[in-house]
Amino acid sequence: MKKTIGLVGLTLAAASVLAACGGGGSTASKEKPKTLVISTFGLEEDKMQEDVFKPFEKKYNVDIVLETGTSSERLTKLKSNPNSTVDVIELSQSNAAEGVAAGLFEKVDSSKVPNMDNLIDSAKELAADGSGPAYTLNSIGIVYNKKTAGKEIKEWNDLWDSSLKGKISIPDIATTFGPAMLYLGSNHVNTEISKDNGKAAFKGITDIAPNVVKTYSKSSDLANMFQSGEITAAVVGDFAVPMITESNPDVAYVVPQSGTYANFNTININKNSKNKDLAYKYINWRLSQEVQEKTAVSLNEAPTNKKVELNEETAKNKTYGDVAARTKKVDSLLVNKNLESWINQWNRILNK
Repeated sequence: MKKTIGLVGLTLAAASVLAACGGGGSTASKEKPKTLVISTFGLEEDKMQEDVFKPFEKKYNVDIVLETGTSSERLTKLKSNPNSTVDVIELSQSNAAEGVAAGLFEKVDSSKVPNMDNLIDSAKELAADGSGPAYTLNSIGIVYNKKTAGKEIKEWNDLWDSSLKGKISIPDIATTFGPAMLYLGSNHVNTEISKDNGKAAFKGITDIAPNVVKTYSKSSDLANMFQSGEITAAVVGDFAVPMITESNPDVAYVVPQSGTYANFNTININKNSKNKDLAYKYINWRLSQEVQEKTAVSLNEAPTNKKVELNEETAKNKTYGDVAARTKKVDSLLVNKNLESWINQWNRILNK
């Protein structure tokens, strides 16, 4: 899906009327706006427009065109079309690593992105090789209906309990947090996933399969599943928690004390982009303290700019503070190396 935001066109029309009447105006306002094509997630588009896109359009005299979809879908589309008009692409950490390995992206020159100096250390490490910087950090937890669960759910292993047969949903293997489910499966059978490339993890997935009524590709689907009573519990990224819990006051969110798995969402520049200077401006904008303070509230995005400080209410349900300290890393290289095989095994067990 593509969507053009037309705010600048209205501004230009007004400027033309003023000029005809002898009114003044900046040189930039009389110029034809440039177009920037952004490939991004399809979540909370109205809020993204209000807090991220429209202010950027106004500041830099830009028309933004959006291409939306899941991270893996959009990466696959870019890989299949090297002449794509996409200028910048926002991806999950593992998909970004796959794109870097495939040579799809411009090596980011940090001198053109001053706000990269303000990134938290873990985000700086991620971009140390010239990969696109991270604009947010998220992680997984458990959402569950306290009334229908019949028990308190506090830890990952609780999801394997037979009382939850046919009552849970988990992210599909091809989604941002699908690979994290394999880490949880491996942990359930007390095996380190890197030691056997996920072999034991599928024993854990087989054991939990009777409890899984459905895997999901879009976290927005979970709100409806909870509302209809189709599920009692789910594994979900924290960015989607407000959307789910606000629609049902009986649904609670828990991050197990044993830890969680983190994902950075990153921004990269298509190496074939014709608008690289503008793409750099957008990246710097997305990393700014001003924007990240807004998106922490409106989009539930944990900041990567260390100048941003969140109060207790805003920090709720985010990978921030104590939760961030409990995060574990999903090895993107390990995932990408084994993903094709993992998808086949996953489908044989869960998507029969």
